[in-house]
Amino acid sequence: MPKNPSIRKVLVIGSGPIVIGQAAEFDYAGAQACRVLRQEGINVVLVNSNPATIMTDQHLADEIYLEPLNAQTVRRIIEKERPDGLLAGLGGQTGLTIAMQLSRDGTLREFGVRLLGSDIDAIDKAEDRRLFRDTMQAIVQPVVPSDIANDEQTALRIAEEIGYPVIVRPAFTLGGSGGGIADTPEALRTLAQSGLDASPITQILVEKCISGWKEIEFETMRDSAGNAIAVCSMENFDPVGIHTGDSIVVAPAVTLADKEYQMLRSAALSIISALGIVGGCNCQFALHPDSFEYAVIEVNPRVSRSSALASKATGYPIAKITTKLALGYTLDEIINEITGKTCACFEPAVDYVVVKFPKWPFDKFAHSSRMLGTQMKATGEVMAIGQSFEEALMKAVRGAEIGLDTLNAAPLSDRPVLERLHETNDRRLFTVFEALQQGVSVAEIARITKIDPWFLAKIAHLAAYERLLRDQPMSPALYAQGKKLGYPDAAIRRISGATDLPEHHARYKMVDTCAAEFAAQTPYFYSCAFGACESRTFPRSGKPVIVVLGSGPIRIGQGIEFDYSSVHCAWTLQKMGYDVVIINNNPETVSTDYDTADRLYFEPLCPEDVMDILAVEQPVGVVVAFGGQTAIKLTQFLDGQGIRILGTSAESIDIAEDRTRFDALLESFGIRRPRGMGARTVQEALDAAQALGYPVLLRPSYVIGGQNMSISRSRSQTRKYMETILSGGIDNPVLVDKYMPGTELEVDAISDGESVLIPGIMEHIERAGVHSGDSISVYPPYNLSDKHLQKVCDCSEKLALALKTRGLINIQYLIYEDELYVIEVNPRASRTVPYISKVTGVPMVDLASRVMLGGKLSELGYGTGLYRTPPYCAVKVPVFSFEKLHDANAILGPEMKSTGEVLGIGKTMEEALFKGLTAAGFSVPSLHRRDRPGMLISVEENDYQEILSLARRFYELGMTLYATSGTAAAIAQLGIEVHAVRNATETDEITRLMENGRVDYLLYTGAVKDATVGDFIRLHRRAMQLGIPCLTSVDTANALARMLESRFNASNTELVDINRMRAWRQKIHFAKMHSCGNDNIFIENFDQRITCPESLCVSLCAPHYGIGGDGIVLIETSRIADAKMRAFNRDGSEGRMAGNSIRCVAKYLYDKGYIRSEHMTIETVSGVHSLQLYLRNGKVSSVSVDMGRPDWLAAHLPARTDERELVAYPMQVDDRAWRVSCLSVGNPHCVVFCDAIDGLELETLGPQFEYAELFPERINTEFVRVVNPTNLRIRVWERGNGETFACGTGACAAVVAAIRNGYCEKDTEITVRLKGGDLSVRYTQDGIFLTGSAVQVYEGEFEY
Repeated sequence: MPKNPSIRKVLVIGSGPIVIGQAAEFDYAGAQACRVLRQEGINVVLVNSNPATIMTDQHLADEIYLEPLNAQTVRRIIEKERPDGLLAGLGGQTGLTIAMQLSRDGTLREFGVRLLGSDIDAIDKAEDRRLFRDTMQAIVQPVVPSDIANDEQTALRIAEEIGYPVIVRPAFTLGGSGGGIADTPEALRTLAQSGLDASPITQILVEKCISGWKEIEFETMRDSAGNAIAVCSMENFDPVGIHTGDSIVVAPAVTLADKEYQMLRSAALSIISALGIVGGCNCQFALHPDSFEYAVIEVNPRVSRSSALASKATGYPIAKITTKLALGYTLDEIINEITGKTCACFEPAVDYVVVKFPKWPFDKFAHSSRMLGTQMKATGEVMAIGQSFEEALMKAVRGAEIGLDTLNAAPLSDRPVLERLHETNDRRLFTVFEALQQGVSVAEIARITKIDPWFLAKIAHLAAYERLLRDQPMSPALYAQGKKLGYPDAAIRRISGATDLPEHHARYKMVDTCAAEFAAQTPYFYSCAFGACESRTFPRSGKPVIVVLGSGPIRIGQGIEFDYSSVHCAWTLQKMGYDVVIINNNPETVSTDYDTADRLYFEPLCPEDVMDILAVEQPVGVVVAFGGQTAIKLTQFLDGQGIRILGTSAESIDIAEDRTRFDALLESFGIRRPRGMGARTVQEALDAAQALGYPVLLRPSYVIGGQNMSISRSRSQTRKYMETILSGGIDNPVLVDKYMPGTELEVDAISDGESVLIPGIMEHIERAGVHSGDSISVYPPYNLSDKHLQKVCDCSEKLALALKTRGLINIQYLIYEDELYVIEVNPRASRTVPYISKVTGVPMVDLASRVMLGGKLSELGYGTGLYRTPPYCAVKVPVFSFEKLHDANAILGPEMKSTGEVLGIGKTMEEALFKGLTAAGFSVPSLHRRDRPGMLISVEENDYQEILSLARRFYELGMTLYATSGTAAAIAQLGIEVHAVRNATETDEITRLMENGRVDYLLYTGAVKDATVGDFIRLHRRAMQLGIPCLTSVDTANALARMLESRFNASNTELVDINRMRAWRQKIHFAKMHSCGNDNIFIENFDQRITCPESLCVSLCAPHYGIGGDGIVLIETSRIADAKMRAFNRDGSEGRMAGNSIRCVAKYLYDKGYIRSEHMTIETVSGVHSLQLYLRNGKVSSVSVDMGRPDWLAAHLPARTDERELVAYPMQVDDRAWRVSCLSVGNPHCVVFCDAIDGLELETLGPQFEYAELFPERINTEFVRVVNPTNLRIRVWERGNGETFACGTGACAAVVAAIRNGYCEKDTEITVRLKGGDLSVRYTQDGIFLTGSAVQVYEGEFEY
């Protein structure tokens, strides 16, 4: 059927930051989806928290919200944008989970939003472990013996019934989070609790472990008409028991007999039909290696990591097709873009082999366990295409950037190879190769590893070939055999000892999806050793060619940011009239989409591979500046081969990296840098550290992500570091710098060789010593003096020009004891380029690409010097994946550990900080709950002085403080109440506090000593399982305190559409008005330019720092009344009605001449109200308003009770018994009659009523003393405001409740005396009438 015409606006949910288990594949899928939607003429609204993505680019969606990905924020965006449909299946598990929450809480139904693609029932049946099992049983698909558990005891019972070992699989998680294999009840106790904590619905599947079976995947596609195809089969090199994300994966499946293939294909299609899937879906099977027995492992009802691999392996654009199917198309209506002839219901057929090889982070976490299991640990992956498994595997290994170009890897230990074969770690492939070289048989290796003998036989071919290389003289036939097997020339020379090799150039085949049955139209190539070269014969446009080098696999230190830059460079060069060729091997990225560049080569970024492509393409130049260290490290080689490097030269890059040359450059300008020396031996390093004085910073030159950086505080630490680093073999000296813990700044600039543009300067919250990628980064700088600002700009300009930079340059500075120092200069794209580009509106990569080719900054429209600062603050917050690496040391230092990042954008630093921290996973506990939130502090002795002021901040926020003995003693000296706890080395007291919900945050800085690292790791692991943020920097904790003090929450921040950010601060007119001291800020919003008034409340209503007031009132146009009023409390929450404010609005409209009538109607959230105005001297002095009728139904408050009404209802608050009467008068109120109200401690009592469990949406509370039947005295506690001088709806509620309880009579004018003055209320059968004054205090302007 054709596209559904009722879908005009679609909300797309992104996947958020890169974490282990959810990487760049969702940027690739999301970008495809946005492009499809816009091509279909649909308005696209996008929400994502990751600034480094292509999908958050301005031209990919109409409205783009870089906001925290949680249900509450997405609900606000839905309420604001009113989309017709929601596309969640392209946002990974994050998007799917949010969509499920919004469906369950009624948001989608309330706003009429359809979930596009697979419906809620289909998702539930796939994700909910019980429903999935029941569905499989209904269609007679075998599942592994299993059962569902929602608690630890049930899990133990299930395991006893089905037998150990068991696999634990948490529901609604990604990357196997919280799961694993348990062999004993003791292991299961720990694993079950971890899984239950990880699952958002507290549900785990306890499944019989069938480790050793083959793991097979089918990527499938189904439309709403029931048409279904298998896009691609994939087979794991490793057997069941290792997460597919950590396994080598081969496509298509290569070891299956036709009967097995057809059996599993049919099962996959049957499953997706039974589930009702619409779009792409991944089905995982376990297949017994010696029979036709199989079992369904799980189904992902969304685009996944495997979808990206299948798309790139076959050329079938799964995300694009999924999006079209979600709009109502069927497979037979969609054309395959690769062939241009076949439709999307043709199943791809390939005549090559694809190998995916994972990229693990163990180089960053040297002491972490390298053992692999059901919980994913890889940060990224590479993909290689070859005409044989051996060729594809060899290309994948050398492209993975693990320092290997063959399978010869040094073993991790000296234990016998047969012992090491039993270890399921990241070196397993290389151990297998070693065993084969030592003569261990394929059968024996298969018995130990359970790896299919077919794979082992192929690896044995490689071992046999290397024996030939060592034993026989080089010959053309022997060389040709090596090229067919995928060996590069360097490896053949090294193994054979030969110096001269035959001349050879790779040939290139086209990925065509139909095994050449239909001609391919898209230039998407892979190399092979011999045969016709389809790339050379592919028709060219005649335009000059530029090659852009990609950034390879995603890993810590080099993430999606560099793919963003590579793609933007390609797009800009195309606009400039060039044919652009991209070389990259990462299947998760936008750069390897077949239509990003004019031609794509899916090849390793290694010298021989790149040179072979350059020989075919004959480019006018190569771009290395945007591919991170992967591309930069090829610069010297390419330059030596006579290849033109576009932009900054290889010579300039070397000056920036070479200590001696760079120091000389700085000295010529009188620019300081921390004192430092180079060292190539242990003794040189020890001498340098002694001369500089401890502590010192040790790091290799030519690195990215702070790899192998360390702060040394002693000779023994320096010696240990140097021995470790030298054992790995390095070509360049180790840099030894004096460590200075000052404020770190970062500058991104663009230079054309004559002038410099500085789009932004960022300041890090954490002091120097924490890697910039792991620091919270703030733009614009929040603590930088004008003197230092000028100096930073001057130094940046001098350095950029002196290095002859043409393009981007990143410079890091340090301010220490009021002096400015340069830390390092990187003449290339940095991690911060995407976020600074999006916040400032400066297209940095576009400008850099143009100046690389001779463009002048003065002609590009953005000027030179420091670019103007927009009226926003942006805070970049790192995101870590420690929950997947349980034993990793999470203490932050100079070596980068974060896997991704999020961005918070706000009007102030506090607002941006709140968004950034919550998007990164920091929870904001209610400071009003009965058991006060807790903070546990354990710091080093040298942090005691700094912790004192911080402890006071948390204490004054109402938090309970816990601290280890030494820290507690220091805090107690301030007279602050603190609970001393014993250290984690002594007892499990801290763990119990966390598990009992008493601790919401951990601050732990004491694990830098080797003796306590193990205890901290165990503590941190449990904190991660329980979702408790664990801070390892006092500076980060201060940022957290600042966020909590700001009073921002998920409901009162501005929703910033980065496509419509204000370029300048706007002046907004306001009037300050009050009635009986209930003062508010009144703003005309007839033009609707204020879209998120809730965010203004926090800053404008603050006394001393803002205008001050109880709230903000917007005056707007109405289609059903004379005007419309929207009233917001001080905390940003919107009230349904405000009796005092509505009277002030009437006065404002009359006195301003907008409505010259003494009778007026005003629309509110609670309905339209009629008002009578009373004039003096031509101006309004008082107003009477018809407040409507009271609503006594408890369900409408709402209240958690089965009672129909709450009248004189008994309630326990603050350990006292109260009688309360609850009703709604536009707003919900709880009226409490008291004999005396003046002595009540409302600061304590008020929040307990407001946040009482009885009232899920909070409540306003009036404490009433009946003076006589016509006089009441009341004190008001307003939700979101605290105690106020007066409340119009509160006065009405008090009178109606007094009449209901027999204290007063109807049809009587009752005077209500409040703290700020008197109001008159009459309650009749027609309704409630409120009369009182309306006073304008002054008018003014504020900047927005």
